[in-house]
Amino acid sequence: MIRRLCLITGASAGIGAEFARQYAALGWDLALTARRTDRLEALGTELSEAHGIETLAIAEDLGADGAPERILAAIAARDRQVDALVNNAGYGLPGTFFNTSWDDQAQFIRVLYTAPIELAHRVLPGMAERHYGRIINVASLAGYAAGSAGHTLYASVKAGMIKFSESLNAECEAMGHADIHCTALCPGFTWSEFHDVNGTREDTNKMPKWMWMEAAPVVKAGIEAVNRGQPVVVPGMANKTIATLTRILPEPLGRAMVSAQSRRYRRMD
Repeated sequence: MIRRLCLITGASAGIGAEFARQYAALGWDLALTARRTDRLEALGTELSEAHGIETLAIAEDLGADGAPERILAAIAARDRQVDALVNNAGYGLPGTFFNTSWDDQAQFIRVLYTAPIELAHRVLPGMAERHYGRIINVASLAGYAAGSAGHTLYASVKAGMIKFSESLNAECEAMGHADIHCTALCPGFTWSEFHDVNGTREDTNKMPKWMWMEAAPVVKAGIEAVNRGQPVVVPGMANKTIATLTRILPEPLGRAMVSAQSRRYRRMD
């Protein structure tokens, strides 16, 4: 019997690597993609030996033109199809919209928004044909909060991924695809390399410990939510409380609170 295959973007570290570990433990084969081949291959070897699964490492930069098509072509070349897609790849673009180049902003949009949506669009026909599919889009608690200065596109892109996930999940249901589910996973602060890469580790380490989660429970919440057809999930009680507050607080107060906090963990250079 051929095992189902899960494609995970940004799989070389952090939340993406944890998705790989948890899907491998569930008996899924994996297609792992990121820019760092050595990490992908090492993770693939580790999980193959531990769980007796097959893994495929695909080195690709989602910011490059044609990357989604090349990733799926590499999977098709192995005579495999995508049964679950985890759109996890992402990063924070430090600095302000004023002081970063448009090339950097455009690549950010491709990696965090355009490429994930293209991958979903390309894998959906096969999922419909096989009457099974799971799509998890790693969004963020930032998609609920008011916008703030610095990392200007991050919250808007994540809000877009939440709405896209809700809409796609509703569309699959309306079209009778009862076992194709799409979920936006909206973590808050999660221990990973994310803040090291964007240069805000020193500042984010000053945040209260109760605001942080390990990657494992975040990923578990995402997998469980998509399996039950829940379009959005916010893991952790603290994050759920914050998400609720964003809905009930007056908008001016919400913006003031986000603005005050953002000075502590967002670069403005």
